[in-house]
Amino acid sequence: MRLRGTVSALTVLSLVCAPVAAQDAAPGLNTYAMPGLVEMPDAGSLARDDLAYSLSVFRNTIRHGVAYQLTDRLTFGLRYNLSYFPTSDGKAFGSEDNFDRSFGLHYRLLNEGTYRPALAVGINDLLGTGRFESEYLVATKSLPGGVTATAGLGWGRLASAGGFSNPLADVFSGLSDRDALGDNNTIGEFNSPQWFQGDAALFGGVAWQATDTLRLAVERSSDAYPLEDGRAFDVRSQYNFGAQYALSDRATLGAAWLYGSEAAVTFSYQINPNEPRNPSGLETAPPPVVVRSAVAADAARPAAADLPAIRAETAARLDEIGIVLHGLTVGDGVARVEIENREYQRSAQAVGRTARVLTAMLPAQVARFDIVLIADALPVSSTQISRADLETYQYAYDNAWAMQTRSARGDAVPGTDPLPGLYPRFTYALSPYVAPSFFDPDAPLRVSAGVALSAEWEPLAGLTFGGVVRKPLLGNLDDATRESTSVLPRVRSEAYLYDKADPALERLTGAYNFRPAPRVYARINAGLLESMFGGVAGEVLWYPSGSRFAMGVEVAHVVQRGFDQDFSFRDYEVTTGHVSGYWDMGAGYHSQLDVGRYLAGDTGATLTVKREFENGWSLGLFATLTDVPFDDFGEGSFDKGVMLTVPVGWVTGQSTRATSDFTLRPVQRDGGARLNLDGRLYDAVRAETAVELDDGWGRFWR
Repeated sequence: MRLRGTVSALTVLSLVCAPVAAQDAAPGLNTYAMPGLVEMPDAGSLARDDLAYSLSVFRNTIRHGVAYQLTDRLTFGLRYNLSYFPTSDGKAFGSEDNFDRSFGLHYRLLNEGTYRPALAVGINDLLGTGRFESEYLVATKSLPGGVTATAGLGWGRLASAGGFSNPLADVFSGLSDRDALGDNNTIGEFNSPQWFQGDAALFGGVAWQATDTLRLAVERSSDAYPLEDGRAFDVRSQYNFGAQYALSDRATLGAAWLYGSEAAVTFSYQINPNEPRNPSGLETAPPPVVVRSAVAADAARPAAADLPAIRAETAARLDEIGIVLHGLTVGDGVARVEIENREYQRSAQAVGRTARVLTAMLPAQVARFDIVLIADALPVSSTQISRADLETYQYAYDNAWAMQTRSARGDAVPGTDPLPGLYPRFTYALSPYVAPSFFDPDAPLRVSAGVALSAEWEPLAGLTFGGVVRKPLLGNLDDATRESTSVLPRVRSEAYLYDKADPALERLTGAYNFRPAPRVYARINAGLLESMFGGVAGEVLWYPSGSRFAMGVEVAHVVQRGFDQDFSFRDYEVTTGHVSGYWDMGAGYHSQLDVGRYLAGDTGATLTVKREFENGWSLGLFATLTDVPFDDFGEGSFDKGVMLTVPVGWVTGQSTRATSDFTLRPVQRDGGARLNLDGRLYDAVRAETAVELDDGWGRFWR
């Protein structure tokens, strides 16, 4: 039966709702980690840049969800649903258990007005098996007393209960039919051919913010759970009831009664990278600017002729604040000072603190400081600062702006010898490690934990020998037994065999960094390059310090290592390499395009786009397409994933450049696989460039 006029249901709220302004309270999250009621979506959005995680547990079902508010209107979602189907003999886990990964998008088309509801459109299961494939159009309106009402129209899985003929087919006849749910299982491909096709169904509900911490919701769901009903649990009703209690401004605990048969427990946690967990001020105070007119200070300074004493005392003072003095020369009223920033997330802060120290350490006749940032022994950028400006503007209201406009930043050139005694130098660390593995079809989460010993020896500037050895102590990462079925060279799909190494010599290399020409950086490294490959690699990077563009070329010839991660090798070798383009797009957005040959011998390109925040957080997406057919690639169809970087200082409130980095792939296969090289040039030098100095100049006086 065709239901005429159904689309108008989405506008009913705008005709009958009282004129109530939009609520400022954060929207609730449904069981898919998206703005919603209980299971159904609503038209709300998270706050800009909010990152939310949710966990929902009910009978034979565990669902993890992550959502990120990419823009004011666009929400990106990643879901991992675990459905367990007990076997006929009553065993808790069966061979038909399903662990499903998928992406989704939610876009707010209209903001809520005095009479008009907010309106949003969404697509679920963009890149997955199609198990949760659905689309929706939904409206939400605020009512008096903290109540919000929602009505929506769903397609696909969201039309599996109470479905009727698609009203859009009256206009577009091609939208009338749709494959049965689960028939479109091209894993990892966009399921676009079926968007907004087939039957449609209504869903909706009401939410009430009863108190500042308690939210109640009731909804009618249009999801009949056709692939789970009678197997994982029983669907007896389409009505769901939920309650969410805010444990804090970040964490929420919830309970729900689902589909007339199942109790559910939910938990969600929201953070915003722009809002640090700790206030500023936990880092040490900067040293003062010492004005040359201070007679007592002048008397305490070493004489200009006593350069060794100046170097030694300056190195000691900088070391106290987490900065390594790499080189220092004085001549013609100018001091060239090369530093390595080991502590500050923004290098402008390291430059500012270095300049303060220099005012106390250098003779009065030195009128200008040329502060050069060094990365992996490579001079990257130069900041020229007038000493008089430091003395004049240290207490000015607009002191950061004043120093930025009066100083000059640009490319650095080699020319200063390292401090006597700086090389050779040896460093080591013994630290715990945790190595998780996600989305294994046999176990959703595997993990290995233990201790890692890392060491580096630098006999001279630019030349480094280093390695990492890991000793697993506990975990189940080495329990994986699923054999690879790849038809490609098994460059990654047998990673589970490498995970069994105990101990594991993860890396043992020699590397040499140098600058062959202005604005050009180069690197050669050889040895056991990563856990699965050893060989020789070379890289050249063209990167003007004041540019937002860079280009690089990397070539490597590698041999596959033995499974024990020792000094043995297997009989597979390959020459791999890429031409890479890097673009700082501004406003914290960065993109990278790599074109070339991958480890399995396939050729193609990888596109990476990420958002970086002022405090060091970053969140990115990447996708690789090569000449490997989707069927040959296997599950996932092509390589793709999400990258997340969390700065340790954001958690502790203290100055540190340390980060925790995570890469989530739906599945790791052999197509589109690159070497995991340590110390790639663009990542090594970018933070020290003139562009990055300008972007972070607000921390110059911190």
